[in-house]
Amino acid sequence: MVSLNYNHLRYFHAVAHEGNLTRAAERLNLSQSALSTQIRALEARLGHDLFERRGRALHLTEAGRIALEHADAIFAAGRDLVDTLGQTGQVRRAFRVGAEATLSRNFQMRFLAPLVGRDDTDLVLRSGRLGELLEGLRAHALDVVLATTPPPDDAIGRLEAHLLSEQAVSIVGAAERMSGSLAEVLTREPVILPARGFEMRTGFDALASRLDVRCEVAAEIEDMAMMRLMVRADMGVALVPPVVVADELASGRLVEHGETTGLTERFWAVTYPRRFPNPLVRQLIDANL
Repeated sequence: MVSLNYNHLRYFHAVAHEGNLTRAAERLNLSQSALSTQIRALEARLGHDLFERRGRALHLTEAGRIALEHADAIFAAGRDLVDTLGQTGQVRRAFRVGAEATLSRNFQMRFLAPLVGRDDTDLVLRSGRLGELLEGLRAHALDVVLATTPPPDDAIGRLEAHLLSEQAVSIVGAAERMSGSLAEVLTREPVILPARGFEMRTGFDALASRLDVRCEVAAEIEDMAMMRLMVRADMGVALVPPVVVADELASGRLVEHGETTGLTERFWAVTYPRRFPNPLVRQLIDANL
C-alpha cells in the first residue's frame, strides 16, 4: 500500500489555493524554504511535478490539478467527519449543493427556500457540468446535486435520482407577440431556444416538425438565466419552463401562449448513499416533492 504524508498534502493544498508560495508560507507559519521542501517531498512521492512557475506565480500542472481535486475531496470529507461525529460545540453546519450550470436560478431558490432565515447552516452552492458535480457528490464534497436530467444508466452506480417536479414547458413572450395560434407565433416571431442536446430542444424540434413550421431562431442558449434575460429584453419568444420566468409572468411583463406545447422539463435531486448523511438533504427533498 502506497503511503502518503497528509501534512505534505495539506501544504500543497494551501499553496495551490493561494497560487503563491509566500502567502501560503505566511498562512501556515512556515518559512518559504521549508514549505518548498514539503512540496518537493510530495512531488517525489507522487512522481510528478505539481506546479510550474510563470513569473512570480505558481500554476498547477495537469498532475497538480488532479492532485488538488483529490485534496479538496479529502479535506472536505475530514470537515464532514468533524461536523457529523465531532463534539466541538459548533452550532453551524455546512450544506453543499451542486447545480447544473444550465439550471433555472428560480428553481434553485425554490429548492433552497426552507434554508432561508436559518442561523445554523452555511450554504455552499457550486455550479458546473453534471459529470463534474456527480464526481464531487461521490467524493463527499457535495451533499446533493440539482439537475434537469438523472445520471445516465451507465454512470448511476449507487447514485440515487429523486424526481422533484415535472413542469410543462411553454412558449412565453411579450403579450403583443402572442396573437394567433402556436404555429402562427412560431412562424412569425423570432424564437429563443435551448441549445441542441437538451431534451427540451429535441422535443421542440419534433413539435415544429409536427406543426410544419420553420422558425427564425433568435438564439440557442445553454443557460436558462440568459434565456430569461433575452426574452425580458423582448428579443423574441422563448421556450422555457414557467418557473424560469415566474416573476415576469406574475407581473404580466411576459405571458404564456395559451396553446400547450406538450413538452415537459423534469427537475431532479441526485444523492449518494452515505452512512452519516446531512439531514438537510432529506428535509429539502421532502419539502420539494
